[in-house]
Amino acid sequence: MRTGALGTALAGVPLACAVLGPLLTPLLSVGEAAPALAPPGPDHLLGTDALGRDVLVLALTGGTTVVGLTIGALLLSYLVAMPLGLVLAATRRRWAATLTQRVLDVLLVLPSLVVLLVLAGTGRRGVGWLLAATALLQLPAIVRLVRSAAGAPSRRVALETMAQSGEPWWRIHLVETGRFVTGPVLVDAGTRAVMVLGLLASASFLGVGLPPDTVDWAVVIEQNSASLFLAPAALLVPAALLVALAAGVNLLVDRVADRTGAVS
Repeated sequence: MRTGALGTALAGVPLACAVLGPLLTPLLSVGEAAPALAPPGPDHLLGTDALGRDVLVLALTGGTTVVGLTIGALLLSYLVAMPLGLVLAATRRRWAATLTQRVLDVLLVLPSLVVLLVLAGTGRRGVGWLLAATALLQLPAIVRLVRSAAGAPSRRVALETMAQSGEPWWRIHLVETGRFVTGPVLVDAGTRAVMVLGLLASASFLGVGLPPDTVDWAVVIEQNSASLFLAPAALLVPAALLVALAAGVNLLVDRVADRTGAVS
């Protein structure tokens, strides 16, 4: 219980900022434009960053992009990988399943940041490219997980029983088997969310992710990396939100694994 409560508290604050922050910022009484690296004061409670922007406003609005991209990339990858993994586990054409898996495994040897760096270097930047590339890089591991879980020996008797009772192929191998692999997939999704979050944040921090004019926690950290001692809040606040989100999700994954009996 304590792990779940701590995880909820850690992840809840960054998620609340990402979801509710843009709605709350118009209500803030932000004073007139201040110079860059202004100290905290009545008009700017956390001061300003190296570009003269209010740090509190950046903290409340900078999580929308990274959280949205993380969720979007995960949804896209699982929507493709789960049906594909279930079909590969069910097909009797083992050569086709093996060939498909080997083609996907090529992506496993590609360093994720290098892929994003190549895309940025060829002018393919923006939310769409970042979302598609991140989702594509997750496919091999998810397909392998779903295929392995669906083909567990403990499922063979149940599948044969359903087939003998006249159940259609799609219901046996897509619906029922899909329910069976839900536990491992949920645990994997939680763990993978932290990996994707770290990948997206690292890419934006290195300048190969989101454009520099995007209000994003990782981009803000990169823009204020040389101002730690002049305006520490501009660097530490978004960094703390990212760390809290990753730590909170990890704790919640452990909680889900304990309840479902799945192993991450």
